[in-house]
Amino acid sequence: ELLFRGDGHNLPGFMIGRQLCVVSCFFIIARVTSLNVEPGNGNNIFGVSDAAQTFFNMGFLGAVITTILGSITWQLVASAFPLAFLSNPLVYVFLRICLFLEATGI
Repeated sequence: ELLFRGDGHNLPGFMIGRQLCVVSCFFIIARVTSLNVEPGNGNNIFGVSDAAQTFFNMGFLGAVITTILGSITWQLVASAFPLAFLSNPLVYVFLRICLFLEATGI
């Protein structure tokens, strides 16, 4: 009901706000999960190879985890159980946050 108020302009606004949330989460989690371990010194985390340590240092691992857990998982749940998903109060809170982000004009 909230998505279709205002002559149906809330749905595109929600989609824009959702993308802003996803991109923000990607950057924040990539920054938090990036490491600063210099490969080649033998101090690689978990004893991985230098190439894997370079990959860990870039922060892509956090972005991949965010994509899987934060984006794809929610889409699968929403497509499998649409009524249960939409009746969840947490979804309404996220909807409001996305519409607020879109309304700011960022």
